[in-house]
Amino acid sequence: MKHHNLDQLQTLAKIDQDYPQLMSHEKRLQRWIELLEADPSRVLSTLHETEYLPQTKRDALRCNNSAISIAFNDPILRAAGLQSDTYGEAKRFFELSDRQLHRIVCDCQFGAIVSTAKVARFIRVKHVERGNGFLARLRAIFA
Repeated sequence: MKHHNLDQLQTLAKIDQDYPQLMSHEKRLQRWIELLEADPSRVLSTLHETEYLPQTKRDALRCNNSAISIAFNDPILRAAGLQSDTYGEAKRFFELSDRQLHRIVCDCQFGAIVSTAKVARFIRVKHVERGNGFLARLRAIFA
């Protein structure tokens, strides 16, 4: 193994200093929204009755082609710390409560399938552009 100092490494390899390994809560949610909005007509599967499962089963719950799997397929979110496409990992990584994540991914909110645009809009209104004022609450009702 050959050792180099940082100055030597920077000349030997292109190091991307802007690669977001640490992202704030809001930036992670914003990235998830961008991924969902990239293909707004794509149809996603939802998770079935997450609220009725015991915590351990709920945390391990996943399904192919879900909003969570869209996030997990992104190398930037994985580099920022997203470790799997399970419900529990999404809850941890996006810093959401069970109630909040349930409303994003469960079939009782959107039905068995939902468009990426609808999920993105829901996340944006409820978790990114949220506010405490009357207009913010009114906007959330009609969104």
